[in-house]
Amino acid sequence: MLTRQLEVIPAVDFLGGEAVRLERGAFDRIVARERDPLAFVELFAAAGASRIHVVDLDGARTGRLRPELVGAVVASAAPARVQASGGVRSLEDAHALLAAGADRVVVGTAAFVDPEALERLARELGDRLVVAIDVRDGRVVTRGWTIDTELTVDAAVDRCAAAGVQRLLATAVDRDGTLGGPDLALLERIVARSGVPVLAAGGVRSEADLAAIEQAGCDGAVVGRALIDGRLALARLFARPEEPEASADDDGLQARMHTEGA
Repeated sequence: MLTRQLEVIPAVDFLGGEAVRLERGAFDRIVARERDPLAFVELFAAAGASRIHVVDLDGARTGRLRPELVGAVVASAAPARVQASGGVRSLEDAHALLAAGADRVVVGTAAFVDPEALERLARELGDRLVVAIDVRDGRVVTRGWTIDTELTVDAAVDRCAAAGVQRLLATAVDRDGTLGGPDLALLERIVARSGVPVLAAGGVRSEADLAAIEQAGCDGAVVGRALIDGRLALARLFARPEEPEASADDDGLQARMHTEGA
């Protein structure tokens, strides 16, 4: 059954000037691509999404911030708000993306440099900060999921709690882009341990998955490939209760994205 309480946040990942979907975060495993990323942003906004999750994969890998990219996305997304990530390595970087128009900034690598950096981020950004806990084999990964750390999930959550972080994004890296279903055990663990709103990502493939994510206690879900493949219908996800569920161009979305190997 489709949930109306969970916030569903479409994801658009930018790489080399295109929108792409990676499998398990591997840069050499692109499963779909589109040459006009802003067209996706506009489509999601027109469908009624209240927020769009934007990832600068080039920035995540290299640490080079691109506020101009976020600004272009914000302009295309209106009136939807933008949750921006990729390349944030400092508080100054986060402020630059907020100045470009982002509503929230997602920070991963910079959040786990040292406790003082995390405390400063949480103190100065408040509820506009989302800390990404990206997990592979029970450990946190950073720098665009290219670096494995020794930081456990529990330790990462505890560090965020001690710093006063108000919102987390939990991603099961090995499920991302696979349509293999969410890691509900991971989500339940992070929700229970953190005591703050948690967004889920990785593996979502159906409305049943969204309902399970909500049952796990999450406040929202970031969804990418399931929307592109048509497994989740924009019209059903974002139609207001008083409006018919036929306003979103799902066929147009699927037609635009070229599936690799198809």
